[in-house]
Amino acid sequence: MRILVLGGTGYLGRHVAERLRALPGAHVLAAGRSATAGFGVDLAADRPERLARTLAAAAPDAVVNCAGATGGDSVTLAEVNARGPAVLCAALREAAPTARLVHLGSAAEYGPGTPDLPVTESAPACPVTPYGATKLAGTLAVTSAALDAVVLRVGNPVGPGAPVAGLPGRLAALLRAAGPDPEAVLRLGDLSAHRDFVDVRDVARAAEFAVTTPAPLPPVLNIGGGSAVPVRELAYGLARHAGFRGRLEEDTGGSARSAQVSWQCSDISAAAGALGWRPAHRLDDALAALWAATVEPVR
Repeated sequence: MRILVLGGTGYLGRHVAERLRALPGAHVLAAGRSATAGFGVDLAADRPERLARTLAAAAPDAVVNCAGATGGDSVTLAEVNARGPAVLCAALREAAPTARLVHLGSAAEYGPGTPDLPVTESAPACPVTPYGATKLAGTLAVTSAALDAVVLRVGNPVGPGAPVAGLPGRLAALLRAAGPDPEAVLRLGDLSAHRDFVDVRDVARAAEFAVTTPAPLPPVLNIGGGSAVPVRELAYGLARHAGFRGRLEEDTGGSARSAQVSWQCSDISAAAGALGWRPAHRLDDALAALWAATVEPVR
């Protein structure tokens, strides 16, 4: 089985590619913006016809799109998260119309959640950030493309290799720099929001199941931890794994982002039914693995 992983050099993509390489008989090609394993793909810039030639050369049985932008201005977000999937779908229809497409979306597409009410895939999507809006546009491009495709709407991924652009990776770097100093003070933003955290290794396993499950799949499946956890719990849990002896100082004034989306939780029962997938790791497992990789980075 030939599997092309787009964004295969990024945070999620590296874990997905590693997981897929363990499949018997799998030949995995990990593609990024620079040529990797002979394939360079830039969904933000490539024309559909150029990408179609790349896909024809790869001849994939499945494509997993992990490429995406989480930060940057609205133009950057739109180019990568909205235009990228649309170009990919056009190229797939031309060069590999029978290949299964697994696209990683985001729970940010849903927008604000209602406390104690996990959101299902049939809930209206009401994103309130440019990131969520552009990810939703990418999802719509995939679900309307008339391909064998599924969108995995991923919650907040946590685990080894978390980038410093997000709170888990940034906090891990700060804790490593602070060391055991009991006088250290780490100043953080508002930690009052609730998020649905999911171990990045469970995201990779969900992608594997989505690639290998033979039956037609629902257009969208939620992939999360299945519970709403205070962000504060993540911060103090990671500090505990780091053996941090100083003080975490939280900005209790609130933030615009937390005020907009103070609670998120995904109903993951559809993924259990369609893929046989459930998260295998607790948040504490993800934090332990994140800290271990921060102390001794994985090569």
